[in-house]
Amino acid sequence: MRRNNLIHSDRVAEAMKKVDRANYVLNRRDAYDDSPQSIRYGATISAPHMHAHAAENLLPLLKPGARVLDVGSGSGYTCAVFHHLVTPDPNNMATAGKVIGIDHIQELVDWSIGNLKKDGITVTPEPKVDDGVHMVCGDGRQGYLPGAPYDVIHVGAAAPTMPQPLVDQLAKPGRMFIPVEDEGPISWGGQSIWQVDKDENGVVTKKRLFGVMYVPLTDAKSQWKY
Repeated sequence: MRRNNLIHSDRVAEAMKKVDRANYVLNRRDAYDDSPQSIRYGATISAPHMHAHAAENLLPLLKPGARVLDVGSGSGYTCAVFHHLVTPDPNNMATAGKVIGIDHIQELVDWSIGNLKKDGITVTPEPKVDDGVHMVCGDGRQGYLPGAPYDVIHVGAAAPTMPQPLVDQLAKPGRMFIPVEDEGPISWGGQSIWQVDKDENGVVTKKRLFGVMYVPLTDAKSQWKY
């Protein structure tokens, strides 16, 4: 992806190199294809280029010590990439960051914990413990208050409208990368990625980036229909 200019940042390239996608897919033979793959339960793991887009968009706030919420964490892959981006270099005395993944399918949460451990990443039992990744089963549309506020929120499924609880749980400053269903006369393929920024004073701005196609961000019962 670096050769094809899909990744521009050295930090993102290095973080993605540290995560073996084969640990996060069902079919290891296709692990390194640049395409989304089903992980059961109506969920997918996005194509690697989309993970790169998200990481590069959020990179200004993905610093050592940052707190990150990954909504619709699925296989745990994006949590792993974010973990490496908020973990300081061993020679750096900076505070370690924290990544929290939330998914409303318990089977996916359990599977993702195993995937992260296979990839050598510490999974912690508490959201406030520094370092490592904490995975929780819950309705990510409501965010996750025990770990808030978050410097970064990443959403891996398309919301029907902008979820206000997630905006509320952004830190000051903070940024969210979220696909949302298009509304009104302008439609870019049915869904668009939005960049939501909250500044130091709590002022929120929203910027539409590009059209996408994601699975819907819905409740657990409805998700099983997809």
